[in-house]
Amino acid sequence: QVQLVESGGGLVQPGGSLRLSCVVSGGVFSTAGMGWFRQAPGTEREFVAGISWIGNFSKYVDSVKGRFTISRDNARDTVYLQMNSLKVEDTADYYCAADPYGLGSNLRAKYEYWGQGTQVTVSS
Repeated sequence: QVQLVESGGGLVQPGGSLRLSCVVSGGVFSTAGMGWFRQAPGTEREFVAGISWIGNFSKYVDSVKGRFTISRDNARDTVYLQMNSLKVEDTADYYCAADPYGLGSNLRAKYEYWGQGTQVTVSS
């Protein structure tokens, strides 16, 4: 059974940093592209960042480029999202997801497995 468990969310002031982690069990991680999505109240879930199964290719939504970094540790079956220079508009529930095609697509429909989410609140 595949499980994704996120951690690292919390309350942070504008300009601060957080690092989200997502541990994947069930044997899919090494060949899966991984993605981070977020959903603020009353909005659609949106793509934030994705990374290929090898980790040699990543992509970001424009609003986080230069501030967020996605990375993965295949030895630990873990994907990370380092978030710097956080803004109030980054407030959302953040979800990690596994893309069995291995690409870390920006398309939500490509992802087969999802975590339960971790809440990030940016507020002074």
